[in-house]
Amino acid sequence: MKLFTPHQADTAPADTSGVLTLAPDFELLAEPSAGAHALDLAGVQRIDLQFPKFTDGRAYSQAVLLRRRLGYRGLLRATGEVLIDQLLQLQRCGFDEALLRADQSPAHGQRLLQQFTGFYQGDAQQPLPRFAAATPTATGTHP
Repeated sequence: MKLFTPHQADTAPADTSGVLTLAPDFELLAEPSAGAHALDLAGVQRIDLQFPKFTDGRAYSQAVLLRRRLGYRGLLRATGEVLIDQLLQLQRCGFDEALLRADQSPAHGQRLLQQFTGFYQGDAQQPLPRFAAATPTATGTHP
């Protein structure tokens, strides 16, 4: 996972073509009606999902829905009140990048991400649980 500070984001080139920013209350799976439109991901290279408070977890759900149900394969970036304590869960939900809050250390965040090498449960990166990936199939071969 790539980590940024607000200073790094401010000094990076500001190319916003292909970037979609979704509010935390945006309904990804809303039924098309008179007021709602289907989300068009054609040409979208990066989606920024917002954490208005570090305790607001709606962007986690949006990330999982984008990856699993909508099949989005582009970059997902977490923005807003993003703490290094959230990085592991962000990664497991499918985020590729995180724009950290100004008082957070990217170097410390990278060290935290390297502490765990695998998980028993499936996630956005590895949908199968660990035991299912290691279990032989009926033919005696691994999946």
